[in-house]
Amino acid sequence: MQAFAYASPTTVKEAVSLLADRWGVADVLAGGTDLLNLLKDYIHTPQRVVSIRNIKELGGIRKTAAGLRIGATVTLTELLASPEVRAEYPSLIQAARGVNSPQIRNMGTVGGDLCQRPRCWYFRQGFGLLATKDGRSLAKEGDNRYHAIFGNQGLACFVSASSFGPPLAALNAKVKLVGPKGERELPVEQFFVIPKSDSEREIALRPDEILTEILVPPATNVRNATYEVRQRETLDWPLVTASVALTMKGTTVASARVFLGHVAPIPWRAAEAEKVLAGKGLTTAVIEKAAEAATAGATPLSKNAYKVQLVRAAVRRALEAARPKA
Repeated sequence: MQAFAYASPTTVKEAVSLLADRWGVADVLAGGTDLLNLLKDYIHTPQRVVSIRNIKELGGIRKTAAGLRIGATVTLTELLASPEVRAEYPSLIQAARGVNSPQIRNMGTVGGDLCQRPRCWYFRQGFGLLATKDGRSLAKEGDNRYHAIFGNQGLACFVSASSFGPPLAALNAKVKLVGPKGERELPVEQFFVIPKSDSEREIALRPDEILTEILVPPATNVRNATYEVRQRETLDWPLVTASVALTMKGTTVASARVFLGHVAPIPWRAAEAEKVLAGKGLTTAVIEKAAEAATAGATPLSKNAYKVQLVRAAVRRALEAARPKA
């Protein structure tokens, strides 16, 4: 990897001061499960790496009147062990369990998961975020088995690799971002963006900002679940995921939020499925109709049409997991 300066600040303010106003100058290091690979492959060649491991205020899980506060450097292992998360947010537990590597669970962080770069093999081989060569889309014309079936009308055909993006978006969570001009909060749903050029990023984080915490609303009356479809249960990313959060009124769904993962450059909101669920009980017929509605607007590429059926299956299984027990 290219040589770089290494900094280990102990406060968020100090860490922010070490960043830059443009991408490529400095990178933030948390668990390193993604960044180290990017450095080794020369996809990222920063002048400085800023470790946030020793910033105590970025850790911990705490319940507040506003919901649950999850520090950006909380590891997946810590999340899985949290009684607060296990009590109200099974969708987050299920997403964390999907990461089967003990090493990644122990080192990987929740904030790092949200900020990780796409796993598109064209991007990882140095062809840029939009994977173009001579003005042509490599993903659209080449091997696109694991690429997007939604939101792929432009050049961005990669899929968001985040495990926690879909369930946090479904739970209507927010992220707190801190930069030189202060802090701002952003819904997780808006944190992910579809880039239009290689100079952009797939998240709304600015190069001089740090994601410091995730704020999740209370879910005492919200049935939530995540279901992942995988080719292998070992060290692999899912083919499709579905996360649901259902606000219940008795046995009726008062409102629903349904987000799909690994099918678009962002966690993809299945708005048609939400409409099917609103005001109805979670009968088998309603679940089947919602699962079908979740595929509305899909535009598969040449080799990934199989994902449409997997979307149906993932949404169906997530809804069944969220359904109140008789």
